[in-house]
Amino acid sequence: MATPEQIQSFLSGFTAETTPKSAEKIADFNDHLHTDTPVYITFLPGSDFNDTVAVAKRLRREGFTPIPHFAARSITNEAMLEDCIKKVVGEADVNQVLCIGGAVDKPVGDYSDTTQLLKTGLFEKHGIHRIGVAGHPEGSPDMPDSAIHDALMWKNQYASETGTEMYLVTQFTFEAAPIIAWDKSLQKAGNKLPIHIGVPGLATLKSLLMHAKACGVGASMRVLTRQAKNVTKLLVVNTPDRIVHDLADYQHTDPDCGITGVHMYPLGGLRRTAEWSYAVAAGDITLDQKGGFSVNREIT
Repeated sequence: MATPEQIQSFLSGFTAETTPKSAEKIADFNDHLHTDTPVYITFLPGSDFNDTVAVAKRLRREGFTPIPHFAARSITNEAMLEDCIKKVVGEADVNQVLCIGGAVDKPVGDYSDTTQLLKTGLFEKHGIHRIGVAGHPEGSPDMPDSAIHDALMWKNQYASETGTEMYLVTQFTFEAAPIIAWDKSLQKAGNKLPIHIGVPGLATLKSLLMHAKACGVGASMRVLTRQAKNVTKLLVVNTPDRIVHDLADYQHTDPDCGITGVHMYPLGGLRRTAEWSYAVAAGDITLDQKGGFSVNREIT
């Protein structure tokens, strides 16, 4: 079992996320987050990238490090891509981005995957040398496993040849076993990119099920569906203590573990997830006998 110190170490330095729409409801991000917590900003299908830019500017103004998403399937052409990069760099002093394919069935323009964005060389041209790309512990509904593998090996080579500090950011999952198996398979395949694992934040079971279905979460969703058979649990707030405990234990016991960071998805709201995450990162927890833990403070 992981110790409190190992769990604390695992979650320290976590990152958070916001959508432009969610940001509208937050008076000041300092009310919820410490300024040393980097914040990713989504670029959702059908949205205006200028909204992402506006949130990046606001986060920088409030003292945070903004990390905007660049969704390949929502970018029409190279001119738009360069304009978007220029805006976040020039207006929000962005030096780190996350490149994803984007949940669009049919691309709106010239790009269908992140390798095409990277091949343009525009990120390096404008001084962005730290780039996150998507990791898929449970596969992807948009790509076969063989294509995911080939793209990952290409990104490893790209990072090596360009000197880009590249890393993987995964979708959230609900149990550790698929993540551990996936990480071990990446080790065997020769992956050198560090992994920032996605963890679902505090939310009701009903909300988690909704987000899981919308995001195409795979087999680990069975953890939720088993609980959902008891309808009285649908409105109970779930905490990710078990998955955090198990991954902290794995990180400590496997010297080849590729997980180096945690990205918290605030599915039930930023404030609640941030409170819980900071409590865990501060070591303010008590282990239980079931492979989990609880925080020693009330999460409102």
